[in-house]
This record gives sequence, structure tokens and C-alpha cells, in this order.
Amino acid sequence: MRRVDRLIAILIALQQRHETAQSLADKFEISKRTILRDMQALAEMGVPLYAVAGPKGGFRLMEGFQLPPLQMDTQEALTVLFALKAMIRMADTPFNQARFTIMDKIRALIPETTLKQIEPVLEKLEMDVPARSFKTPHLTSLLALMSESKWLEVYYRSANHQRWLHILPKRIYAANGFWYCEAYSLTHQEYRLFRVDRFDRIRETEAPELQQQDQDPISERNAVPEGNNPIRVVARLTYKGMLAVEQDAHIGELVRWISDDVWEVDFPCPASEWEWAIRFFFSIGLHAEVMEPEILRQEIGQLAKQLYQQYEIKIT
Repeated sequence: MRRVDRLIAILIALQQRHETAQSLADKFEISKRTILRDMQALAEMGVPLYAVAGPKGGFRLMEGFQLPPLQMDTQEALTVLFALKAMIRMADTPFNQARFTIMDKIRALIPETTLKQIEPVLEKLEMDVPARSFKTPHLTSLLALMSESKWLEVYYRSANHQRWLHILPKRIYAANGFWYCEAYSLTHQEYRLFRVDRFDRIRETEAPELQQQDQDPISERNAVPEGNNPIRVVARLTYKGMLAVEQDAHIGELVRWISDDVWEVDFPCPASEWEWAIRFFFSIGLHAEVMEPEILRQEIGQLAKQLYQQYEIKIT
């Protein structure tokens, strides 16, 4: 990034929030010393900056200072339009109307020469989002309540149950064409992942007593019950197996290449996710072979025997 572009980006960031020299250095992937030189340059240009000391301190702009309207360059315009194009592929979002109108507004702001450069790229650049047919009527309310750290009672339809659950949402994200809510479930006494389109009703509720305990039971994601250490899982993968594992949100980045057409995934599996590990590697079939632990191999082998017996051809 050119220095002049970085100086403008720093000003834009400071208009939104205060920033420390370290946070800016991390954002622009440069040294803290370079950021301090940039701040000095901005001050010499007459930008009304001041610094606040302390844990919540950092650089700030004097109240009332505003940058004039800025033009997006080609790469910035491509970034924004690509992100919005990907969102349009979602079946339902909290931003259904805004996602279309904002694209028109952005196109209206972009110079015609820039549009001619990015449109051919946008036509061939896609983010794969499976087509789904579902509605998430409670997504907007869920987002608002989660931002306030509210405990909720939700009526949830899973594969096996329809019942009220007591949850504290932690984050909401889109993946595989669905919206997911990661939350601590008081019913299950652990973190669980819920599909938002399966929430039939939600309502705010009082925080349970456990919220007042000295040790916060929801402070760690995928917490393992005391005495249950994570179990190391190692699996060899074919090319198709590698593609399947790479798409998993939790272990996908741990896949590594071993040799021609052989990959491996090596990860600590929490005891609470043991059933998931059995089902996951069984579903990949011949494109994955669990090398260890032996007990996981045996569990998958038992499922394979049951499947074989179900489809065994009986010769009479």
C-alpha cells in the first residue's frame, strides 16, 4: 500500500474508533515505528490528532473533524461488490432489501471507467453458496438480543426433538447456505451449534444461577468436561477426502500434504465431539482412513459392518 493511501486509511479508521499504534500496525501489517511516523506526518499536515494514555487509550481525532467524500479505487470497489454479490446468493438474510439497493448505490458512485474494469471480473468471480429454500424469521431479533448478551429460550426443531432450549448465543455466522448460531446450551451443559431456520420461537429470559458462579462455564468454546482430555485423531486422506475435511470449519485448516495423492489431518478431538468424529469419518467412506486412535477405527468399523449387513446380497 502506498503511504498516501495508508494515511487516508488511518484517518478513515480513526473516524470510526480510537486506535492504538499497535492495532494500526497489525491492521496494515507494518511496524509500530512506521505507524508513529505516519501519525507525526498527519499532525504536521494539520490533522487534529491527540493521544490518550492508559489501557483504553490510543490515537483519536478531535470531535467534528471529517474527511471529504472519498472515491473507491478499482480493487476496493471490486472487494465491496464481490462481498455483496456473495450475500445475494443466501436464501434469507437480515439485509434482504438493503443488499440490492446498496449495490445500485455503490455502482452509481463508482466512475464508469472503474466499472468497466471490474464488471468482467465480477462476472467470473464467485463465492460458492449452495441454493437453499428456507426462511429465518427470527434472525434479526436474534442478532439484537445476542448483541446485548441476553439469555434466550428457543423452541428448536432438531432431527430428533422439538423442544424448548435455554441458550446464551455467542456468535452467528453463515456457512453452506445456512445461518448458524453458536451458543452455550444450558439444556446440554455445553456449547452447541444450531441452525437459525430451525428456531420456531424465541423469547428473552432471566440469566440462570450458574451465571453468578466464580468460574464462568461458558468462557471456553468446546469446553471438555473435567477429567476428559482431548483425544488425538490422525487420519490419512485421498484427494476427495482432503476436499471433504477442508470444508470443516474446525479442522479444515489442519490438513497437510504428505505425498502424491495423500493428505493427513491431525487434531485433538474433545471428548464431547467423539460421536461427531465417528460419524464424520464414516461419512467420508473409502476416502479417509483413521490411523489412530484404535478405538475410533473400531467404532467406524462397527458402523461399516452394520451398513454391510443392511445391504448384503443374500444368495439362495
